[in-house]
Amino acid sequence: MSRFDRYLLSQLLALFGFFSLVLVAIYWVNRAVGLFDELISDGQTALVFLEFSLLTLPNVIRLVLPISAFAATVYTVNRLMGDSELVVMQATGFSSFRLARPVLIFGLCVALMMMALMHFLVPASRSLLATRSAEISENVTARYLTDGKFMHPTDGITLYIAEVTDRGELEDVFISDERNPDVRRIYTASRALLSRGGTDGGPDAPKLIMFDGMVQDLTRVGRLSVTRFSDLTYDLSALIDSGSLPGRSIDELSTAELLSATPALLRETGENRAALLSEGHTRFAMPFLATAAALLGFSALLLGGFSRFGLWRQMGVSVLLLIVVQMIHTWASGASLRSDTSWPLVYVAPVVGVGIAALLLWLSQRPRRLPRQTPGAAT
Repeated sequence: MSRFDRYLLSQLLALFGFFSLVLVAIYWVNRAVGLFDELISDGQTALVFLEFSLLTLPNVIRLVLPISAFAATVYTVNRLMGDSELVVMQATGFSSFRLARPVLIFGLCVALMMMALMHFLVPASRSLLATRSAEISENVTARYLTDGKFMHPTDGITLYIAEVTDRGELEDVFISDERNPDVRRIYTASRALLSRGGTDGGPDAPKLIMFDGMVQDLTRVGRLSVTRFSDLTYDLSALIDSGSLPGRSIDELSTAELLSATPALLRETGENRAALLSEGHTRFAMPFLATAAALLGFSALLLGGFSRFGLWRQMGVSVLLLIVVQMIHTWASGASLRSDTSWPLVYVAPVVGVGIAALLLWLSQRPRRLPRQTPGAAT
């Protein structure tokens, strides 16, 4: 690369890193507030919150990279035009397409980053996040075994624990089971332990082993029967879904699996073939939206030339064009889901964006006509 290419590329990458950091922080804070309330209210620790936050970062970064590329390009070009640096380069004989070469290289670098995210990091993080979410949803101690509070794990079940000791023992346990409309059953125990073992709910089904208590059965006709026990095992599998992990979603599948769209994957995800093919090709097409966004920002501002009043009008045009390309992307993504042969539509938005940028570059290097003067205006 020439010295000018390296100079402009370094400016773009530096501002791209700054805007990416700011936007990721904004997105992450908005997401972290809800995630913090959800996890902490379920009894999870700060380490679990940090783990979940890190697993959501790849998807957040994927969303902000095209916006960061556009913002970095617009800011850099506006500053260079204000300092007349690009005007000087044009005066030396650089065409608009030649000036756009480092911007194209910058856009391709961002596209490579998004390729790595969409093909590897995002599916891996989504899969791990789904696994950890399923594991936490099975964590009875964190979700339901909270002392001093009446809890309702499911309809018809009331659970109360007076105290949870440091050794994990449960003191003064109360369980009310009203799922059977004919009999209301109440379990009380002086102490209990949480364990996992081989019951009908599976080898890892959670069990509550209660000691020194009684079971009271109250029928609808008002008959009460009491059974005392020294120890009793209560199966918690009916209260908590501790079965196998649910099928993977589209976001968790690898690109090769999406493009293959086998019948087994269709059954696992519950989606049709068009959805899998659309998602697979979107992972190739969407990174080039960042390239198109950078070229749109550069080409639109290059139309303005030098102006002491700034390039606000050209900035507005570039933002409007970016919105149009995004609308095309949204329409194409929806249309690609209608048929398994419509997946080429996901490439329309990047192609249109690059095409508009090429047209603007061509217009920017055309000779500008001077305004026609009226007779007698000049002496």
